[in-house]
Amino acid sequence: MTGSSGNPETGPDGTPAEASSGPRLLVLVTGLSGAGKSTALAALEDIGFTVVDNLPLAMLDAFVGPGDGPGNGDGGGERPVALGIDVRARDFDPAAMEAAVREILARREVEARLLFLDCADEILVQRYSETRRRHPLAHERPVLDGVRLERQMIAPLRRLADPVIDTSDETVHTLRRQVQDRFAGSGRGRLSVFVESFGYGHGLPRHADLVFDVRFLRNPHYDERLRATTGLDAQTGEYIAGDPDFRPFFDRLTAMLDLLLPRYRAEGKSYLTIAVGCTGGRHRSVYVAARTAEWLAGRGWPHTLRHRDLGRSGGGDVPAEPA
Repeated sequence: MTGSSGNPETGPDGTPAEASSGPRLLVLVTGLSGAGKSTALAALEDIGFTVVDNLPLAMLDAFVGPGDGPGNGDGGGERPVALGIDVRARDFDPAAMEAAVREILARREVEARLLFLDCADEILVQRYSETRRRHPLAHERPVLDGVRLERQMIAPLRRLADPVIDTSDETVHTLRRQVQDRFAGSGRGRLSVFVESFGYGHGLPRHADLVFDVRFLRNPHYDERLRATTGLDAQTGEYIAGDPDFRPFFDRLTAMLDLLLPRYRAEGKSYLTIAVGCTGGRHRSVYVAARTAEWLAGRGWPHTLRHRDLGRSGGGDVPAEPA
């Protein structure tokens, strides 16, 4: 399953093609220590970003521009820029950082985005324990104290972020993919949609914006001919689509997306994750997610399809073609 390609005059989601050649893209990368900021910055560097990490707050405004600095947006020819900002900066002040980020996000000479990397407290504690690193705010106290203090300090930045990626269940590989899928070819006025199948038995996706439960559809698991297949197999898809309630459900789902997606784009949202869940994440959710991706392709929405829990049975991610 792949994403869609737009025609020469409009982008894949219907926005003018010239939108991608506007102000330079600037991604501010922040989040909780240990949540994967270094991995995210490396992923951006690999797709052509100029990356600067741990820039002092006093230099942030001058670096972004306006002027002739790296952040000055002068049209389509400049490399995009990623700046890592976090509590390690010597002059870090939560209120001052929030004010600076708000001002940068409001500028028109750059296309600024704030990427926030979140993670569950217990996972962060585990990561610090495994690596024997010190948390920058823990000092001589338990790691959990530092995590909680940092979460409180940077909470205002999380509220400004688009997107927020929760890395609790991500590997280095899947986090790199998520970051690159979101920012390769990004541009003002675009909405990138991420469709993800999952199994409720493995937990809800933490980063989902819209969640659809398809456990009401008849389950191929109980048909011995289909149990070992997946929702990507033709006979299994036919079995699921043959449920008399599938078509009414799917028609209503796509009608709702037809309404919501332009509204999300109009309000300036850049990323939307649609999660589709069944019991194990192998049959029904995989099929419905794939059909949803097909529908998005037919409507011209740039998207990525991911089957989160199919990999537990030998499946994996299915990337969209570059928009």
